[in-house]
Amino acid sequence: MYDERGQRKLAELSLKGKLKVLTDAVGGTTLGRPYLSGQFDYQSGTHAVTLARPDRPADLAIIRAGELRQLTYLNEDLLDRKTLGVVQDVTYDSDFDGTEIHGFYLTPPDFDPSQQYPMILEVHGGPHLAYGKFFSAEMQLMAASGYIVFFNNYRGSTSYGEAFALLLQGKYASREDFRDHMSGVDYMIKKGFVDPSNLFVSGGSAGGIAAAYAIGLTDRFNAAVAAKPVINWISKTLTADSYVYQINHQFSGPPWEQFEEYWQRSPLSLMANVVTPTMLLTGEEDRRTPISETEQFYQALKLKGVDAVMVRLPGSSHGIAGRPSRLLSKVGHTLAWFDRYRKTADLGGDEGGLSGALNSADDLVPTQDPPDTPDTLLDGEAAADFLDIESASSDLQSSGRISLIF
Repeated sequence: MYDERGQRKLAELSLKGKLKVLTDAVGGTTLGRPYLSGQFDYQSGTHAVTLARPDRPADLAIIRAGELRQLTYLNEDLLDRKTLGVVQDVTYDSDFDGTEIHGFYLTPPDFDPSQQYPMILEVHGGPHLAYGKFFSAEMQLMAASGYIVFFNNYRGSTSYGEAFALLLQGKYASREDFRDHMSGVDYMIKKGFVDPSNLFVSGGSAGGIAAAYAIGLTDRFNAAVAAKPVINWISKTLTADSYVYQINHQFSGPPWEQFEEYWQRSPLSLMANVVTPTMLLTGEEDRRTPISETEQFYQALKLKGVDAVMVRLPGSSHGIAGRPSRLLSKVGHTLAWFDRYRKTADLGGDEGGLSGALNSADDLVPTQDPPDTPDTLLDGEAAADFLDIESASSDLQSSGRISLIF
C-alpha cells in the first residue's frame, strides 16, 4: 500500500518488479477532514480494504481475482437522502517559485457556477500529511452552509515524492507555503464563482499555524479560525510533548542558540500586522500544541484591539474530533464565526450555518441553551446547537463546559 498524489493505492509487486494496482480507492477512515487514511488485510487470495468515496465515509470491500466488490453500505440510511457537496480536483502553479500544487474544492449542494459564493481556505495539518478526494463531515457541513471549501496539498505534503515533502524542511511556517495557499485562492477566484470579498481561512495543528501565520501576511480574509495552533516556537518547543523530536529535526539547534530562526517561523512575530478577526479553538488537555500557545495569541489579539474569541474544550487533547459532539462543536463554532463576517446573504441551503446544514433533512432538532448559561455550551448540547456569538460573554464557566472567552 502506498500514497500517490492524494490517493492511497493497494498494489501487488511481483518478484520481477512488476507493479499491479488493485485499487486506488483505499481510505475514508478520517471522518472529520479528508486526510489520506485507510487499511487493508489479506488472507487466502482475498484482500479486504476500507473503500473510500468523496460522498461517503469508508465502507468495507474485498478484492478477489482482480475484482473489487463492496460489502457494506453503512451510511446509506442517512446520506442517500441528502444532497451533498461535490469535490473537484485542481492543479495550479505557486507564484513563489512555479511549483505545481495539487488541490481540491468542494461546492455547496445545488451549486450554480453563475453565482458567487464565499470561500473557506482549509489548511491541512502535519505539515507532512495530505488531503484527498475523501468524505469530510466538517467540509460537507461548511458546503451545506453555502461555502465553497478550497483545500490543497501545499509544499511539504506527502504523496508527491520526497523532494516535494522536503521543500518545507526547516521552514514551517513560512512565506513559501503561504504563497502556495494564496496562489490557490487567486486561482479559484479566476474561475468566477468565488466572491473575492468573502474569503475565510481555517486549519488545525500545522493548519492552525498556517492560518495564524497567513493573517500576519495578508488582510484579505474576512475572518480566521486557528484550531490548536503554535504561535511561538520558542515556548512551544519547551512546553510540548514533541520537544525532543522538533528541536533535533525541525530546527538547526535549540531555541537559546537559534532564537531568530524560531522567532521568524512564529506567527507571533507578525503580530503587528494582524487585523483579521480570529477565533482560537484548542483542547485544554492538548500536549502537542499546548493551550498556552492559544492563550498567548488571544491576549496579543486583545491587546492590539483585534476582534477575537478563544474556545476552550475541557478534557480534550490534540484530537478534538475524537468525540462526535466536539467535531460538531468545532465546525459549528467555525461557521458561527465566519457567518458573523460574511458580507452577503447565504447562497446554499434554506438556512445558514450549522443549524441549517444539520436540519436539511430534519434529522436533528436543535435545542436551545439553558437560559441561565447563555455564554457556554454543554459538551452534549454542542452536537445539536452551537455558539450564539451575540449572546456570549467573557465569563469562564466550570471545567465541565466548552468555554468561550471574548
